[in-house]
Amino acid sequence: MSKALDGVRILDFTHVQSGPTCTQLLAWFGADVIKVERAGEGDATRGQLRDIPDVDSLYFTMLNHNKRSITLDTKTPKGKEVLEKLIRQCDVLVENFAPGALDRMGFTWSRIQELNPRMIVASVKGFGPGPYEDCKVYENVAQCTGGAASTTGFVDGPPMVTGAQIGDSGTGLNLALGIVAALYQRNSTGRGQRVLAAMQDAVLNLCRVKLRDQQRMERTGQLKEYPQYPDQPFGESVPRAGNASGGGQPGSILKCKGWETDPNAYVYFIAQGAVWPAICKVIGEEGWVSDEAYATPPARLTHLKQIFARVEEWTKTKTKFEAVDILNKYDIPCGPILSMKEIAEEPSLRASGTVVEVYHPKRGKYLTVGNPIKLSDSPTEVTRSPLLGEHTDEVLAQLGYDAKQIAALREERVI
Repeated sequence: MSKALDGVRILDFTHVQSGPTCTQLLAWFGADVIKVERAGEGDATRGQLRDIPDVDSLYFTMLNHNKRSITLDTKTPKGKEVLEKLIRQCDVLVENFAPGALDRMGFTWSRIQELNPRMIVASVKGFGPGPYEDCKVYENVAQCTGGAASTTGFVDGPPMVTGAQIGDSGTGLNLALGIVAALYQRNSTGRGQRVLAAMQDAVLNLCRVKLRDQQRMERTGQLKEYPQYPDQPFGESVPRAGNASGGGQPGSILKCKGWETDPNAYVYFIAQGAVWPAICKVIGEEGWVSDEAYATPPARLTHLKQIFARVEEWTKTKTKFEAVDILNKYDIPCGPILSMKEIAEEPSLRASGTVVEVYHPKRGKYLTVGNPIKLSDSPTEVTRSPLLGEHTDEVLAQLGYDAKQIAALREERVI
């Protein structure tokens, strides 16, 4: 069966997480991704957070599946010559270098257009145009400058970053969409273009409900679905809201049986208005259905703390899975707090390809995430990450180099 991006060739100059997330997604959809690395070193994450000495780390392997790796010294004249041939034969160049690095290599946008007018150049940067565009950015910096940290955590605590890599991987996902859109537009224009995804922008995009709330609060002076209401005053900015749902349906994380010793013995519970009578029945408070203090969603907003405390009395008598089973019978929105161990061992995630077991010649078997996007006519097959320079000879042969020329390049340490 053909793949969605069959025939698309990606020249991958990315490293660490944001760029490799993008190019791995494109590879999963069938693009031929050629990862260009420095001889002897490669992507910095090959050696970061190693759990097995002298073996590519899980950090690297889980971000570089389905790719081919070549080594190339682009600072040498012959290395630049190889790169020029790659640019001529590829559709997309993806990079997350420091600002201006590609220009300093001698491959400005105008030079790339000369070599291949159809080339799409896609870049991950920390910031878009503005006062910070030349600043170096990492995951947590992006979360802080994009609005996530200031709105995450509890009101009496400091700003908090999330364990989800919304800055790095979130930006990579956005860049992949931009590349696919540019490839589609090229079908009608015949021209390549530049694609930019800034990490600050990507984080803010995921925080749009908080920007919504900022405007609501400036207009009304309060946010009634936040836990601060009605007892605490609101300031000038959207406050941290703990585990409140952030939407029109109040929600909270509640303790379940075993919470004293199990840090994940919790359930997320949403007090949806449509199932309020069912909620009252489950927790044994049928009188709340007709009680004016609880009968309507607006009335319940001033009593959310008491409501969740009462529901928690009930959830503490059940395991998180027992509570979810019961609540689901009444269509009450909820979900267990799943640990990484539970997720890794969940059979349904293995069956769907969301969690995948892969074999690596030096590491052996390991778990990784699979493609989160499922296409019916282009199923994803997750293959292992490449060894450093594993496909150098293969790619150079496709560029027209013979064995003698390849040997000479290796002797001169170009590859």
